[in-house]
Amino acid sequence: MSRLTALVLTAAHALRVVAALPDDGDRERGDVPGWVLVTVMTAGIVVGLAAVAQPLLVQMFESAVSAVQVP
Repeated sequence: MSRLTALVLTAAHALRVVAALPDDGDRERGDVPGWVLVTVMTAGIVVGLAAVAQPLLVQMFESAVSAVQVP
């Protein structure tokens, strides 16, 4: 299972847990489910971008290191 798939499954589980929380009408605690959703979505975007960019970043680094010449 890829890291992205695992993250999506974890995010889906977290959303189900948050959705199952009882709504006691206490508005003083803020918008916790909204912040959980924003955090999970941000983590998903970061993992997705890292999965796409990692091969290019590795190639750029290896190219830069191989271009250095020792006197």
